[in-house]
Amino acid sequence: MNTTHDLVARYIAVWNEPQTAARRKQIEALWAADGVHFTPSMEVRGHDAIERRVTVAWEKWVLGARHSFRACADADSHHGGIKFHWEMITPDGEVSSLGFDFLVLGTDGRIVADYQFLEPLAPR
Repeated sequence: MNTTHDLVARYIAVWNEPQTAARRKQIEALWAADGVHFTPSMEVRGHDAIERRVTVAWEKWVLGARHSFRACADADSHHGGIKFHWEMITPDGEVSSLGFDFLVLGTDGRIVADYQFLEPLAPR
């Protein structure tokens, strides 16, 4: 597995992680201490804020709605940037949400900026 796909796999694993301590450890390994996560409606900066953001999403979508997240097979990278799509799937395996992330990595390979977008689902 190359480093791009490895990082994307570890990123997705954070959003599915049920254990608080393990989730925090994964966040610290993935994001720089002052790393930032952007969505169209929010900006969270630093490990504590990112942990709260991920925990809220996990509680709502993974624990509450029993969804899970998975990466699509389109990850690509160059010059310290990684782009990829991800899916949120129902317990039956149906895609209920599609997202796109663009990650900017620091010199140590950790995320300094994470831009997250929701994409429209194709009509069924």
